[in-house]
Amino acid sequence: MYKVKIINILIIVFIAQTQLAFSQISKPNILTAYRTENKIKLDGRLDEPCWANAVRINNFTQRELNEGEPASEKTEVAAVYTERTLYLGIWCYDSQPQNIVAHKLERDFSSHGEDNVEIVIDTYHDRRNCYHFIVNPNGARYDELITDEGRGRNRDWNGVWDAKAKITDQGWFVEIEIPFSTLKFKETDKQIWGVNFERNISRKHEQILWQGWSRNYYLEQVSHAGILAGIEGISSGHLVEIKPYITAGVEKHESENISGIAHIGGDIDYLMSSNLKLNLTANTDFAQIESDRSVINLSRFSIYYPEKRSFFLEGKEAFSFGARGMPSVFYSRRIGIKNGSQIPIIGGVRLMGKTGRINVGMLSMQTDAAAGDPSTNFSVLRLKQDIAGQSNVGMIVTSKNSSAGSNYVYGVDANYVTSHLFGDKNLSIGGSFAQSQTGSNNNGNSTAYSVYLSSDNDKVEYDFAFTRVQKNFDPQIGFLRRKNYKFLYTELQFNPRPSFIKWIRKMEVKPIDVDAYFTDDTNELETLGMEWRPLGFSTKSGEYMEYNIQRFYDRLDEPFEINDGVVLPIGGYWYTRHELQGGTYRGRKISAGMGASWGDFYTGSRTEIAVELTANINRHFNLSCDYSYNDLKFPEGAFRTHEIGGRAQYAFNTKLFTSFFGQWNNEDNKILINFRLNWIPKIGSDFYLAINQILDTSGGKLEMKDFTILSKFVWRFVI
Repeated sequence: MYKVKIINILIIVFIAQTQLAFSQISKPNILTAYRTENKIKLDGRLDEPCWANAVRINNFTQRELNEGEPASEKTEVAAVYTERTLYLGIWCYDSQPQNIVAHKLERDFSSHGEDNVEIVIDTYHDRRNCYHFIVNPNGARYDELITDEGRGRNRDWNGVWDAKAKITDQGWFVEIEIPFSTLKFKETDKQIWGVNFERNISRKHEQILWQGWSRNYYLEQVSHAGILAGIEGISSGHLVEIKPYITAGVEKHESENISGIAHIGGDIDYLMSSNLKLNLTANTDFAQIESDRSVINLSRFSIYYPEKRSFFLEGKEAFSFGARGMPSVFYSRRIGIKNGSQIPIIGGVRLMGKTGRINVGMLSMQTDAAAGDPSTNFSVLRLKQDIAGQSNVGMIVTSKNSSAGSNYVYGVDANYVTSHLFGDKNLSIGGSFAQSQTGSNNNGNSTAYSVYLSSDNDKVEYDFAFTRVQKNFDPQIGFLRRKNYKFLYTELQFNPRPSFIKWIRKMEVKPIDVDAYFTDDTNELETLGMEWRPLGFSTKSGEYMEYNIQRFYDRLDEPFEINDGVVLPIGGYWYTRHELQGGTYRGRKISAGMGASWGDFYTGSRTEIAVELTANINRHFNLSCDYSYNDLKFPEGAFRTHEIGGRAQYAFNTKLFTSFFGQWNNEDNKILINFRLNWIPKIGSDFYLAINQILDTSGGKLEMKDFTILSKFVWRFVI
């Protein structure tokens, strides 16, 4: 262990000595907002008198492709506000407006490969958390919440805000409207916020920022942001937001008769202060969500499915805990879902926000009795205290209580973070500890802890983590793939940018990447994964390729039935594999990604191929499809797997869009179909139409198994 510590210290020193440190402040670094009492028409024209009176900033600098050089196209930004609303105007001048790239119209679009502008707003000016907004030239919107400068993010947050964009012969221009009720901020007359702006020019692969343009940083690292000043005497506006819903539809399950569905319920958001919000939910419904992707599992461990339900997505960043390797002590899919089926949720309460330097997250949900389980309460409390410049300490408590018993988890964590190591380098060091208790007794051996070190920079990346999970650790509302283990992880990667190869943007060479699991009781090796990347690169035109050599070990303590009738015997298995991945630039009309791996696999061999194609037909219509294939051969038997998925999206405009998703694999022999329509009659309100269907293909013909047709209408009222 002493040698490991010395190696870690030497690597950090090497990282610091191989990269130059320089300041990332461009003057002026203050944007002063202009107050107006006049109404602003949101149309992307920016022709109201207030925009002419507002001060504009235009000092943008390249991060890519040529770090530190002035932007090749002029960009200007101004801020205007009223008592209740912040407006941002952005002028994206372009010498070739006919070549502007904008493929998407739908909400929460994939922004990679598009012309767009990105904004981060740090309303507490704590230099660590922010709101992130993206708008493309079509006026399509994307938003997310950022915590700890990007180490945590909630991509599923949907704030109440709007934007309009307009393309002209001078470029494209965007007008953004953000009600102050959407943002949490300190209760003070004069506001000082952090703010930064990024513009992406797709055809040039150019990325420009107002502040903090070093390749070691990202826009989300708001400790390098500029300042938004001049905002005074503002109000959050309404104190209460009510969102009732009504759901109606029909469903049929296999041989059952068609039955009707009707639900009513809703959410109430109470703004306790400008920085604390209380949410109440009753008869919580999730009719509008898309079905989970069906996956063929060729491993011995459970598959982690992401949360898709909007109520749990909205505040998930407030409950994040632990570092890499640490088990998740709160996994919201434990609430209201069992074996893939929904359990009725009677209601719940959630409190989120910040008081002083303490981030607060509290959630309590009550499920109804169903599927053989009694009515159960699920609760979690998460507190995180900001300390020093970018660091924090925190605690978490989770509980599950019902007539069948109780389970608790108590945890603490601490993280030291800086992006100013030796000038402009990133470094994170931290750890977490948790203990579970089931019933009234603690049986011992029920703790888990993790420590980590991370220094990810542009040219050198290094990560190290160690985790221990004892055999009785049982987070019943968490996610735990295995018990009774020690986990060791370390990775080192070099990313040189060779100037003598003109078409290369960045190389990737990985000499070390190790994941090792040991049985905690005996310290015997359970699983080992090692990867070397002798060659990887991305080009200045947006393509990428990498080749990896992999060495694995897996110890089977019991027979492993990897497929029907194919049982791998007990024993320890070493095997070597090779992997090749590549893809084209996603900003093109048609783009593709491909991956292939081959080599040994336990007692036999495995060949895997995966292909993905995307076609951006126009800004309304987009198609994508993917296919993966496995050919496995063992002395115990052989089999092949096929997985196919396809998606079609059609957006009529930025407020009305549809999506179709279909999938099939030869293990389940089922076609899963999902169609969804989403109409936004006004920002904050939604109408959904969802159709889910399952077709059985096992008998050589299509047979209807299940179908559901649901409509849901949600309307937002403010008081």
